[in-house]
Parts: sequence; C-alpha cells; structure tokens
Amino acid sequence: MTTAQKTFVVGDIQGCCDQLDQLHREITSRHPDARLLFAGDLVNRGPRSLATLRFVHRLAQHQQADTVLGNHDLHLLAIANGLRKIHRSDTLNDILQAPDKDTLLDWLRHRPLALHTEGHLLVHAGVFPQWTLAQALDLAQEVQDILRGPNWLDLLQQMYGNTPAQWSNSLRGPDRWRCIINAFTRMRFCNADGVMDFDSKDGIADIPKGFLPWFDVPGRQTATTPIAFGHWSTLGLIMRPNLLSLDTGCIWGGQLTAVALDDRELVQVECPQQMRPGE
Repeated sequence: MTTAQKTFVVGDIQGCCDQLDQLHREITSRHPDARLLFAGDLVNRGPRSLATLRFVHRLAQHQQADTVLGNHDLHLLAIANGLRKIHRSDTLNDILQAPDKDTLLDWLRHRPLALHTEGHLLVHAGVFPQWTLAQALDLAQEVQDILRGPNWLDLLQQMYGNTPAQWSNSLRGPDRWRCIINAFTRMRFCNADGVMDFDSKDGIADIPKGFLPWFDVPGRQTATTPIAFGHWSTLGLIMRPNLLSLDTGCIWGGQLTAVALDDRELVQVECPQQMRPGE
C-alpha cells in the first residue's frame, strides 16, 4: 500500500543553510519522500542566503518544497531591482552576485503569499481578524497576480510603509496592496478593530496596551482554520490544534523548527547565534 506523502511546515531560515540541511536530513531519514513547506524569510541576516535559496529552489524543482513570501524575501527582490538600498544588517550580496541570480529571483517572485493545503493555511506573518479564509486567499491571489505580472516592480516600489494599518474593503490601488502585504508578511499585534501595530516585536508577555496577538483577537473569522506562520521569533513555538507558530529564532541562537501537518510530529535542530538583538 502506498502511503501519502508527509508534509512538514518549516519556520524562518534566514540564510542558515547548514541548519536547513541538517533539518532536511533528519526529516528525510524518517520520511524519505517528505514535502517541506516554508513559512517565508528564506534569506537575510544568516550567513548563507544564496545556498539556502538554491537548496529550496532545488527541492521545489522536484516537487518536494514550496514557500510563501516573507518580508525579507520581498526586500531581496526590491534590492535586486534597485528599488531599495541594502541595509547594514543584510546578508544578500552572495545572491546579488550569483550567476544564477535571475533564475532564483524569478522563481522567488512567483511564490505565493498564502498556501492552503491539507486543511491548513500557511502564511508568513498573519491575517486580519476580519478576513475569512476565502477572502484571505482571494486577496493573496490579487497581490500574487500583480507580482507575477508586467507591473511587478511598481508593486515592490510602493509596498514599503505602515499605512494604512487597518483593512477596509474600500481600499484601492497601492494602499490596498500595501495593507495586504503588511498583513501577510509583517503582522504581529492588532486591536479588536484590526488596526496593526508595527512598533512592538516583543512576545505575548509584553503586549502593547489595547492590542492582542492577531490570532487571539475575539471573533477572528479564521479561528476554525488551522494556520501556520513564522515571522515572530520572540513568540517562539506554539502548537495549538488550530495554530502553529514556527519561528523559533534560528539566527538568534534558537532552533530551526518543522512540524508535520497530519500528526504534529516535531523536528528541531539547534542553531548557533548568528546575530544579536540590535545588530
């Protein structure tokens, strides 16, 4: 009897390719045909962004992996196209100088903002409490279509900024797309009205006044949909029946984490500290 391919969701790698390789070997030693879905931020801040991007791209070519886009992945696309200057803490030069840069970046910009598979929704950061699952997928597709189309550089140029911080169905044009991108790739805290807070990067022990983690807002429309996400290293690993928080601080000396969608099998590897807060 043929068994179904096992799917793992993996937290932020951010260029820590040695740990990705170790995690992949650990998973495939147990499940040789496992598929890996990444929660975004494949690159940046860690020491081997190019190797990481090549690793995931190679797996994807064999239908063994896919990834949603994270804020660092979009930042890479903007830098590579001259729309943003490289930051002091960025570790993207190896990609920018690579002979296969164009192939890798073209593949990256065609990745989704949200994936719905095996009953789970995978995003990098979060979803507005007011969004239903169908609406979240529709809005992700709306931005994906632009990013994959002829005007994608205009989108990247206009995506930076914190406003509008609240979703409205009446939003149009760059404001609409920026709001969608910020929710999927940057959201941590929001209030009951769905206003995002971009100042705090702390965990749930230090919630800014008037705000909640996006996933704990009462009445969230996707509360019955299992959601997996990364982005929030100070939150760490959370495993609830309908929630998987996967960013366990690989670059900060934490772990790189993978969780199986079907039975919540947990696989983690320890990571050396590559950066310190404030660097």
